[in-house]
Amino acid sequence: MSSPSFAQRLAVSGSLPRLDVQNRAPIRIGFLVPLSGPQQGWGGPGVDGCRIWVDWINARGGLMVGGKRHLVEMQLHDSAEGPRATLAAARRMIEEDRVRLVLILGGDDVEPALDYLMERRVLVATLLPSDLSPDRPYLIAPAEVHPLFNVTGVDWLAETHPEARRVALCSQTDLLGLPSLAVYRAAFEAAGREIVDELRYDPAEQDAAGLVARMMAADPDVLCWCSSAPPMIEELTVAAYEAGFKGQILCCTGDDYPRLLQRTSAAFMARFTFQFPDFDDPLLADKAFFFRRPKAFYDAYTDRFPGRWNAVSWEYASILDLWHDAVEVADSTAPVSVLAALKRGRQMPNAFGPARWWGDEVFGIDNALVGEWPVVRIRDGKARIVAFGSVLDWLDRNGDRLLAEMERLGLLWSQRLPPVLPVDPMGK
Repeated sequence: MSSPSFAQRLAVSGSLPRLDVQNRAPIRIGFLVPLSGPQQGWGGPGVDGCRIWVDWINARGGLMVGGKRHLVEMQLHDSAEGPRATLAAARRMIEEDRVRLVLILGGDDVEPALDYLMERRVLVATLLPSDLSPDRPYLIAPAEVHPLFNVTGVDWLAETHPEARRVALCSQTDLLGLPSLAVYRAAFEAAGREIVDELRYDPAEQDAAGLVARMMAADPDVLCWCSSAPPMIEELTVAAYEAGFKGQILCCTGDDYPRLLQRTSAAFMARFTFQFPDFDDPLLADKAFFFRRPKAFYDAYTDRFPGRWNAVSWEYASILDLWHDAVEVADSTAPVSVLAALKRGRQMPNAFGPARWWGDEVFGIDNALVGEWPVVRIRDGKARIVAFGSVLDWLDRNGDRLLAEMERLGLLWSQRLPPVLPVDPMGK
């Protein structure tokens, strides 16, 4: 078990002395995340969490490398501005700002930037393991293993509500939605559930009520929003409530669930299952995991950024915590050295318990840190963990199903590579 990180020790004690680092070059961390558009809820709140982490580090001297402390700086770019602007930002971060780590949500907008960052051997951390492939050796998924962890919600719902057998689901047609669709398909099949309807919609779609009406026409027991963006999840959920749906609702996130409670009812939201707890959850208090003192972080976050806590609020900060631990071990910020330190022993704790580096079977490379993940329900108006499920155990049992569904949607790493043209022996 790794010792508590520097930032977390500061949160507990605040007792380390200040060191003068004014004349030392700062260590910069780059962020290529959505800060506008429909996915901004999975960018901005995560950056907020990192501001807390960086402030904790800098308040007591900065990051220790080579026996000297350096202040940490954040370099931000809105990946929602499009692939071309994101690629230009990535170039500036590396060639001018000399960032040592780049954090991304992942998906469509960062594809060109990823190719460039891999050419430059930059360590990049994504929240989407579906971005991983053997030709991206410096890309890792050490915090969130979206959408693999969604299998735990499906299994829990099948076990606790065996009567809920008919499922209608919807997913947006992008690199955030389609991998989630593949995972939910495989998980429902493994759990013996019947998918009675499946809708795919453009990410710009706004007719949530129309989607719900079409799904409910199939008489489902479960409505599944897959990994829809937070604004769409809200509108889909409200539409289901207004349509009088009486079954279970399952999706990846439940961001701003207090607002959903206001727009629906406590009884309706009690049938809402998702994957992200608040970090003041009692079941996290005594759990021995890497991201120490979750309630202290949660309290600091909600005090500084009221109403902003959501699924990603802690995730980028937890990546920084893991990265910092590896920097201490390697005594370097060089990507090759830090990556080797991160993957030492093949196992390390993630945010919710023991985990190991996995992914070769699906992504062609073991660069996803996979372990346990919580299942969350609304209890008395508060998000609470009702169970922890092992994603690794599910993958051991059902990996072939997942591979088949990802192949059907063209999501395997090998399907993303350009075709290799045959060599003409005549040179033509």
